[in-house]
Amino acid sequence: MSRGIRVKICGLRTPGDVIEAAAAGAAYGGFVFFDRSPRNLTLAAAREAARAAPPGLAKVALTVDAGDAALDAILEEVPIDMLQLHGRESPERVAALRARHGLPVMKAVGLAGEADLAALDAYAAVADQLLVDAKPAPGAALPGGNGLAFDWRLLAGRRWTEPWMLAGGLTPDNVVEAIRLTGARQVDVSSGVERAPGEKDAMLMRRFVAAASAAIPA
Repeated sequence: MSRGIRVKICGLRTPGDVIEAAAAGAAYGGFVFFDRSPRNLTLAAAREAARAAPPGLAKVALTVDAGDAALDAILEEVPIDMLQLHGRESPERVAALRARHGLPVMKAVGLAGEADLAALDAYAAVADQLLVDAKPAPGAALPGGNGLAFDWRLLAGRRWTEPWMLAGGLTPDNVVEAIRLTGARQVDVSSGVERAPGEKDAMLMRRFVAAASAAIPA
C-alpha cells in the first residue's frame, strides 16, 4: 500500500467479507468476540471466516475483558495472528496475556480529552501496538464500533515507541483528514464500511482503503 498507510477492517463476519477486505488492500482483518456486538461471531463462524484469509492479511481477535478460558477457546479454534484487547484490561493483564499466548497484543484506549492521553503511555510500555479509539459515552453498550469520532487534534504531533492505529468514526469521506491531522500510519474501520450494522459493503471497503492509501500523514 502506498505511503505506508495500513488499514484494518474490523467486524468481518463471513469468508466473503474476508476475501473482499483483502482484495481491497487491507493489512488486517478483525473478528469480534463480544456478545453485545452486532459483529459478534461464534467460534465456528470465526474459524470459517479466518480460514478464508489469504497470506498477508493479519487476523486479529477483538475481545473485551475476556477471561483466560474464553481466550484459550478462541485461540484453539481460530487461526489468529494478534489479540486486540478492547476492554478495561490493565497494563499488567496485557503483559500477562502476551506472555501466556505468545502472540502480539494490540490494546485499545479510548480518548475523549487530554486527560485520557496518559493511558496511552502506560499501555505503550507493555503492548505491541496501540489502537486509539473514541471513548464511549457513559453507559454505552459497546466499548467501540459505535461510529463515534473524537477530536483528532489531541494526537497532533504525538508519537509512541510502539506502532499505533487510529480508530473511531472513520469513513471513506473523512479518513484523509484524520490521517492529515493525526499523522496516523495505520487506521481502523468497522461501521464506516457497512451498509447496516454488521454487514460489510465491498464498495465501501475499497473506497476506504483507496482513500487511506492516498492520504499524506502530518
